[in-house]
Amino acid sequence: MPTEPRKASPSYPSAAPGVGRRRALLAAGAVLAAGVGATVGELAAGDRAPGRATTGAPPPEGPIPFHGARQAALTSPQLPATKLLAFDLPATSAAADREALRTLLAAWTRTLAASAGPAPDPRLRTEDGAPRLTSLVGLGPALAARLALAVPAGFADLPAFPGDRLDPARGGGDLLLQLCAADHWTLAVVAELATTAAHGAGATPRWAQSGFLPRTAPGATPRNLFGFKDGTANPDEDLARQWVWGPAGPHENATVLVYRRIRMDTVAFAALPEEQQNLAMGRRIGDGAPLTGTAEHDEPDLYAKHPDGAYVIPTTAHVRLTGPRLDGGARMLRRGYSYDDAPGDRGLLFCAFMRDPGQFTRVQNRLAERDALNPFLEHTASAVAYVLPGAPEGAALGDHLWA
Repeated sequence: MPTEPRKASPSYPSAAPGVGRRRALLAAGAVLAAGVGATVGELAAGDRAPGRATTGAPPPEGPIPFHGARQAALTSPQLPATKLLAFDLPATSAAADREALRTLLAAWTRTLAASAGPAPDPRLRTEDGAPRLTSLVGLGPALAARLALAVPAGFADLPAFPGDRLDPARGGGDLLLQLCAADHWTLAVVAELATTAAHGAGATPRWAQSGFLPRTAPGATPRNLFGFKDGTANPDEDLARQWVWGPAGPHENATVLVYRRIRMDTVAFAALPEEQQNLAMGRRIGDGAPLTGTAEHDEPDLYAKHPDGAYVIPTTAHVRLTGPRLDGGARMLRRGYSYDDAPGDRGLLFCAFMRDPGQFTRVQNRLAERDALNPFLEHTASAVAYVLPGAPEGAALGDHLWA
C-alpha cells in the first residue's frame, strides 16, 4: 500500500526560476549520481568482513590489513577521504610492457602493504602506530587488450552516452589506483610513494581526483551533495557473489569498476521544493525511504498507484529507472564519494562495481533518456577498470595474469 499522500503525475520544472535549459540537461545526470546511489550500497566483504557492511561506518581501530582474497578498499567500511590516480604505460614491445606491468604491480604491492602496516616512511607513523588506509588497483581495457592479459571476456570501455561532456584528460588510463584513508595527509604521502613506484616502472601520470564523505553516524548511509542518502540498496554478500564478484576461477575475487565524474548543479536542485526533489529521486530526502515505504531499506513498490492511476514513484524517478527489476535483479556495489573542486564544479565521484559493465550501460541509457535528475547533472569524466583480486601474504597483485 502506498504511504505517500495522493499526487497527480508530476511535471518537473527546469529547476527554479532563472534556471535555463542547460541546467535542465544537467539534471539527467543527477539521477545517476543520486539514483544509482540509492539503489546500491556497501558490501560485506569476503575474508575480511562476513555479513553485511554498512556505508559510512567508522574505520576500525588500528591498521586495516592489505593482504587478503579481495582488495581492502572494497571489503572494509568506506573511509572518509579518497584519491584516485590513473597512469599510462607507454607502448614499447609486448614483452617489455608485460614485464614493466609486472614490475609495477609488485612495487605497488610492496608500497601499499607497507603503508597499511607499521609504515617505514616516518611521515606515516602516527601516535596509534599506523595509518588507516585501504587501496585498490585496476587495469584499463586498452592495456589489457594490448598485452593480451587474462581479463574477463567482454571487458571494454563504455560506449558514448547522450549528454556526456567527457574530458579525456580526466578519464581513462592504463592503470587505476584508488587510495582511501581517514585523513588527507595519509593520502598525500601514499600517493607520492605510489607515483614514485610507477615512475620507476616507466608509467606516467594521467589524471588524479580527490573526494570525501560527510560525517556519518556508524552504520548510517552517507549523503551526496543533493542531500540524499547515497548507497542505500547495496547488495549483501550472497547477491554480490552473483552480480559483483567474478565467477569461480581466476576472476572469483575480482570485479569491474565503472567510474564517472558527475558535476551536480547543487544550487538549482536545492531551489526546488522538497516535494519535487523527492519525486525526482523516488525517495524522501529526510529519511531515505522510498515514496512507497516508511523506512530507508524498504523495497520500492514500482507498481503502487494513486487512485487516479498515476504511479506513486513517477516513471521518471531515479529509483524506478535504476531498479534491479529492470535488469533481472542485477545489482551494483556503490562506493561513491563527493568532490568539490571549484564553486561551479562539485558533485559525485560515482564508483560502482559489477561483474558485467553492460549492466551500467543499460542503466545509464535509461537514465539518459528520461531521468528527472538530468537537468542537474553533467558527466565530465569516465573510466573502466578490471579490479584485480587481492594479494595473499607472499604474493603480488596480478600474479594470476601471468599464470
